[in-house]
Amino acid sequence: MKNKKVKGLSLQVIPFAEIEKLSISERVKKILGLVLNNKIVIIHGRLRAEEEARLIEDTMALVDHVKNFRGIELAVIEPELSGRGVITKLKHGLAKRLVGDSEALTVVGPSSIVKEIKRDPRKIELLLG
Repeated sequence: MKNKKVKGLSLQVIPFAEIEKLSISERVKKILGLVLNNKIVIIHGRLRAEEEARLIEDTMALVDHVKNFRGIELAVIEPELSGRGVITKLKHGLAKRLVGDSEALTVVGPSSIVKEIKRDPRKIELLLG
């Protein structure tokens, strides 16, 4: 019987404070660098829409140029606010404007490892392949 090498799962947690002063291109470069090393990146906070768009654009540019790189899976996990009171929603909106979306988690991983990221505001479920 042959010995099969079992690959470990590598997660990289990045506090938002670590990337908040970086430019868009520096953030994207940092995230893609980790993903290209087959790490699943968990960012405490949410990337802005233009950062997500840039991440996807840069990923698509790399797909044809990096061996065995098929892209990324990206998901944002946020608390569910529907059904909450108006005051709670207003407080959440004000805090989001002042300090950013710190209650969210952004998960980015290589699509060769992360087959599907199921979105549920209470948990993160990664299907690995």
